[in-house]
Amino acid sequence: MRTDKAEAAPGVAAVYTAKDIPVNEYGLQIPDQPVLCGPGSSKPYTDIVRFIGDQVAVVVAQTEAQAEAAVKLIEVDYEDLPILADPKAALRSDAPILHPDRGDTNVCVHYKIRKGDVDAAFAKADVIVEGQYYTPVQEHAYLQPEAGLAYIDEEGRVTIESGGQWTHADRETIAHALGLPDEMIRIIYPAIGGAFGGREDMSVQIVIALAAWKLQQPVKIIWSRRESMIGHGKRHPITINAKWGATKDGKLIAMENELIGDGGAYMYTTNKVLGNAAITSTGPYFVPNVKTDVYGLYTNNVPSAAFRGFGAPQALFMAELQMNKLAEKLGIDPVEFRLKNALRDGDTMGVGTPVPATVSIVECIEAARDKFGWKKLKTKKKKTDSHIVRGQGFATGFKNVGFSFGYQENCWAKVEIHGNGKMDRVVVHHAGAEVGQGTHTVMIQMAAQVLGISEDKVELKTSDSATQGNPGSASASRLTFMAGNSIKGAAEAALKKWDLEERPAIAEFKYLAPRTTPFDHDTGYSMPNFSYSYVAQAAEVKVDTQTGHIRVIRIVSADDVGKAINPDLVVGQIEGAVVQAHGYAILEDYKTKDGRVLTDQFSTYLIPTILDIPESVESVLVEVPDPNGPWGARGLGELPLLPVAPAIAAAIHDAIGIWIDAFPFTPERVLRALGTIR
Repeated sequence: MRTDKAEAAPGVAAVYTAKDIPVNEYGLQIPDQPVLCGPGSSKPYTDIVRFIGDQVAVVVAQTEAQAEAAVKLIEVDYEDLPILADPKAALRSDAPILHPDRGDTNVCVHYKIRKGDVDAAFAKADVIVEGQYYTPVQEHAYLQPEAGLAYIDEEGRVTIESGGQWTHADRETIAHALGLPDEMIRIIYPAIGGAFGGREDMSVQIVIALAAWKLQQPVKIIWSRRESMIGHGKRHPITINAKWGATKDGKLIAMENELIGDGGAYMYTTNKVLGNAAITSTGPYFVPNVKTDVYGLYTNNVPSAAFRGFGAPQALFMAELQMNKLAEKLGIDPVEFRLKNALRDGDTMGVGTPVPATVSIVECIEAARDKFGWKKLKTKKKKTDSHIVRGQGFATGFKNVGFSFGYQENCWAKVEIHGNGKMDRVVVHHAGAEVGQGTHTVMIQMAAQVLGISEDKVELKTSDSATQGNPGSASASRLTFMAGNSIKGAAEAALKKWDLEERPAIAEFKYLAPRTTPFDHDTGYSMPNFSYSYVAQAAEVKVDTQTGHIRVIRIVSADDVGKAINPDLVVGQIEGAVVQAHGYAILEDYKTKDGRVLTDQFSTYLIPTILDIPESVESVLVEVPDPNGPWGARGLGELPLLPVAPAIAAAIHDAIGIWIDAFPFTPERVLRALGTIR
């Protein structure tokens, strides 16, 4: 790599390459990604470019135009290596190894679940349904592309202001790459419009921190939308093979599932996403015999990352279609079939342990059924004299609240009460990220509730790693649950001091959630989560059999939130998640070829506009309190996204009589299913 021409270009302050990174590695789960690819690094194998968005150099200039011009002057010599774009090909013994320092395989994750005797159960099954399913990549498409500002603060710390989801994890990652102690890095989050898991992993933060540290000057960066779409993680595409068996009276007795997930070039959160997919691949149902294998593969594709739902939407697409197909084969109404098999308190999950807390999937199914008017609609005679046909579908889901698999979930908060005879001002300190979900509003509400004051007396200081303790991430549907418990604890402790006439009354509190356990290596036996939330949805669609277009008329979503702290925000989360899932199911078609992204703009990667979204989204708030949640609240943020795709798939089948086992349900895919085109 030759950078001398770029370094001499007008306005250029510096050019950095791999040799300039003190510890050239990072990663949220394991440090398997170079900050910059190229020779001269302190770490092995960092001279390999593994995907189209890998970065090889950083140019810092006075203006964006000068930096862009200088980038074009950098000369890089590449040696072509074999491209591995198919995760199934990555499984083969003769496949090129993408991370030779991590072993002689491209399998980065393999989980097994073994419960009961699957073979014996299938021998007793009256009905068996087998299928292969495919769920696609999805782009986060958040409002702001990746951007950040880095500078040296008044105490000499490298300070990064950028959108993110976990201040203290970002601090640790940046400090490691720069070879600095954690306390030399400061993370400040502004409130931003959307993350959906896509800001859990690093994007611009390390390179701007490096530049600010070396130059001792403020540095900023803004990715273009194209850079965002090729350079940062996406939802995992997963291929799933399933075989499920039931008795003639409608009881599930056996499941055998195989999930193959494309992890892309680096780990990101593939190990955790696919762990969650393994758990949810049985659906929210009791089944005594389960055999599941889940594989995550390294490929040369854009890395797969956290995305709202975190493996559950993919697994539940399979699970809910399997349920609908079994119900059809048994001649049982799909809602009744679900009620017959739904998890109840004390039932064991696929991982062999009882479901924690209170199970409310039955309440959700009944609420969605009744609000939708399921039986009435299903018995109504369909018109068949038009190329526009209607159908209805039903699907359910469940999702963990909080981090899993043995991690000790925790969350910090501090509350200050100021005043003399009465509370004049309350200050709440919490580093939890605001990424468009309304968490900061809820934090104020919860503090005010504990202290018995009006919300206008509460001041919130948020998202600064230099002044606040570790909040954990704004992910895993955890922040209301975890932040609520920490703020509640801190406020109660401060109130006790206030009652003892301590002025100001200041207290900190660290909430520790119930413990969880990791998968057993051979059986998957575990208590992987301390809480779950539940959802059921019904959908109505129109299918144009001439054009293949799908129009979603109505979706009813019944979500158990435990306790709606702010009902308006809850409804907003449900509607937003349904719209995002609608795009995932119908429109969004992320195309690649040999690792290159073909749909790298919103002109080619289509997301729903106001004219595309469902005509009606009806929210039903089910409130079955979680005994460990603040005021009984459960996590919600991901929940309403989970069953949308399978509910739409079932509605399409109801309309045209054909199961489509892969999505998005584009006109082309629908017409192929109808046999109109090949």
